[in-house]
Amino acid sequence: MNPQSTLPPKTGDPSAPAGSGHKGPRSEVRFFAGLGHVALAVWAVIVIVPILWTFLAAFKNTSEIFSSPWTLPAELRWENFGRAWTKAHVGRYFLNSVIVVSCSTFLTMLLGSMAAYVLARYKFWGNRAVYFLFVSGLAFPVFLALVPLFFVVKNLGLLDTHTGVVLVYSAYSLPFTVFFLAAFFKTLPSSVAEAGMIDGCGHTRLFFQVMMPMAKPGLISVTIFNIIGQWAQYQLPLVLLSNAKDKWVLTQGIADISVNAGYEADWSGLFAALTIAILPMIIVYAVFQRQIQAGLTSGAVK
Repeated sequence: MNPQSTLPPKTGDPSAPAGSGHKGPRSEVRFFAGLGHVALAVWAVIVIVPILWTFLAAFKNTSEIFSSPWTLPAELRWENFGRAWTKAHVGRYFLNSVIVVSCSTFLTMLLGSMAAYVLARYKFWGNRAVYFLFVSGLAFPVFLALVPLFFVVKNLGLLDTHTGVVLVYSAYSLPFTVFFLAAFFKTLPSSVAEAGMIDGCGHTRLFFQVMMPMAKPGLISVTIFNIIGQWAQYQLPLVLLSNAKDKWVLTQGIADISVNAGYEADWSGLFAALTIAILPMIIVYAVFQRQIQAGLTSGAVK
């Protein structure tokens, strides 16, 4: 009798009977993958359910919202949106948000992409110090600078103006933009830049006509993140536009509606205004979802 026949089968041996030996790493991977899926499902429910409830409440009247909050509306009351758009001035606040976010995003992407490109592709004394100075802005909470920021903007004569809000939005969005795009520009091939310089491109032309088109996926991703972040900003406009109600952005207008809803009992108008504020960002993300994912994955490997 062969003495080796009495030895237990090795772990992972394909000839071993089912259920024998120790569990391999694949079972552990499946276990943690299952936990990840459960966590994502819970997170999806936590995020999606309040949004769906808000959309449903936007088509109800006040009595339906409180008496049957989890049922479908008896009818689609589009007049709630018209009342929020005109009576609560959501239309004006919406336009103000579009103007502020468009200008600040354009300025952020222009300055941030140029700074990130220089920091990523050019070697000079103090390069890393400047880069870390930008990145350190990610760890600086907005609320810590509200008081000094108020006086800086006031001394510049930009308080209660959209120009002051645009400049502040751009300044607070630059750290993330530079951090993300600097890593992305490093992944671009140097041979293309060298070929452009040989063909007679200057540094400015090389950046705008050669490198920026190559970095399009990363630029789109950061642009969408900046739009979403600036659209939802509340603290900064609350401080910088406190005395100019005609220049309020959408978040300020909705906060004012929520305060007045307690006295006027126009909760359906409030939820209609919330729907108007939420839908544009959902649409933007849904339309550019592929570009965002492509930009995140393209800069992950070199």
